[in-house]
Amino acid sequence: MRLPGSRDRRLPIRVRLTLSYAGMVTGCGAAFTAIVYLFMRFVPSYLIIEDVRLPAVTVSGRASPPTDGVAITSPTDFLQVLLAVSLVAVVVLAVLSGVVGWIVAGRIIEPLAVINAAATRAATGDLDHRVGLEGPRDEIRDLSDTFDRMLASLQRAFATHRRFAANASHELRTPLATTKTMIDVTLADPDSDAGELRALAERVREVNQSSIETVDALLDLADVDSGALARGPVDLAPIAAAVVRDLSAEARSANVDLPAPAGGTTAVGDPVLIRQAISNLARNAVRHNRSGGRASVVLSAHNGSARVTVTNTGPPVSPASLESLTEPFVRGAGRALTRKSGHGLGLAIVSGVASAHDGELRLHPNPDGGLTVHLDLPRAAPTG
Repeated sequence: MRLPGSRDRRLPIRVRLTLSYAGMVTGCGAAFTAIVYLFMRFVPSYLIIEDVRLPAVTVSGRASPPTDGVAITSPTDFLQVLLAVSLVAVVVLAVLSGVVGWIVAGRIIEPLAVINAAATRAATGDLDHRVGLEGPRDEIRDLSDTFDRMLASLQRAFATHRRFAANASHELRTPLATTKTMIDVTLADPDSDAGELRALAERVREVNQSSIETVDALLDLADVDSGALARGPVDLAPIAAAVVRDLSAEARSANVDLPAPAGGTTAVGDPVLIRQAISNLARNAVRHNRSGGRASVVLSAHNGSARVTVTNTGPPVSPASLESLTEPFVRGAGRALTRKSGHGLGLAIVSGVASAHDGELRLHPNPDGGLTVHLDLPRAAPTG
């Protein structure tokens, strides 16, 4: 445990790797030298019977006199020479292993320096840069690819948040500007009577109610993203039936056929959030429809999941726009539609509910127009 206020005295990783390589090689050399020395010292039985000197060398046909060397006249002298030569060899081995270790350590940590440079750029807000490390698939390459995926995910998240902030500002600013315009027009007319002022108050009330609904939807989206769930078995049949029953009047007013839900299944999750998700899907199916169209809710078990399928016969939807429909304030035919078409938060809330339950939301455009939406939630294990 590090004491408070103490400095971190750890060596750089390149130095530590170099010392590890050099220490391992030097230690092995020293151990080998010790083994040889001990073997020569205690195991064999030998005698030195004469001086050992370097022999005469013949150079250009002439024999040079013997060169005086180290005279070894006893086993002790031999062991001393062996020990001295071995120590010199160990020192040379330590130096060479340190040099080689420094070079090898530099090659190993070079990709880490590239990743660190990318992380430094990302810390300044530059998320466009990628490491793009090439070479064999190893731990450092995997780290590089993971870091690149993290940067891409962060870039998408920040882009989504910027669009959300811009769209939320637009959605909340529009009713305020509308209210101000209506008030200014009424006050500019000196002949305004009580009836006109009352009509103004009613219009302001409608706009204010729409703003309240937008803020409530934003709060619902924040609650979904908080991840606080009360998990338990949830029978989807009565929930879907209640949702369809509540929307029946709106469906009749829009001339949309909305039959009772078909099928049944049981999911695991938060009943409040699941009801909210089904309600948003069914409401979107009714509101983004055509006169004389049809919307349906079907419950089923699919590949181990509890599936809610909602289909409508609305206007054609481009496959390229499907991904953006789950973003806040995006509507089927664009963001800037009338207030009666919704706030553009329905599918964003459903997507958040699916993510909070480890489920999945899939959108498929119908050939004749409209969408087929699949909400897959964890399925409860059958009882009995």
